[in-house]
Amino acid sequence: MARLNDDAQWIILMGFLVSFSFFFLAMVINQSTVVGQTTAESVIEFPKNDIRDIREVIIRNTTISNQTVVKNDITTISLSRKNAVVYYKPPEIKDNHTVINIHYNNGVTEFNENWTSL
Repeated sequence: MARLNDDAQWIILMGFLVSFSFFFLAMVINQSTVVGQTTAESVIEFPKNDIRDIREVIIRNTTISNQTVVKNDITTISLSRKNAVVYYKPPEIKDNHTVINIHYNNGVTEFNENWTSL
């Protein structure tokens, strides 16, 4: 830049400044869309209805005498239809309340619940 006059150096310097500004703004905008996208996907991917359905089936079948067969059926069906691992401990009776520990995991969402009847 030694052979250019002062006006040409000023124009080249402003060109570099504008190009770096565009690059910085592009990076900021790119990161904000990535954050917004992953946040929206995590809300969409939360399997609220699947958890409610499985929870309802487990709670409804607490009075069946053969809990081992019911537990194996629920685990197999949830794995084959929803691609989710469901595990629950058989109902325990503590202080006249039925207590069930439910675990749900589909690879994205992990849900644990301690259900107690009133």
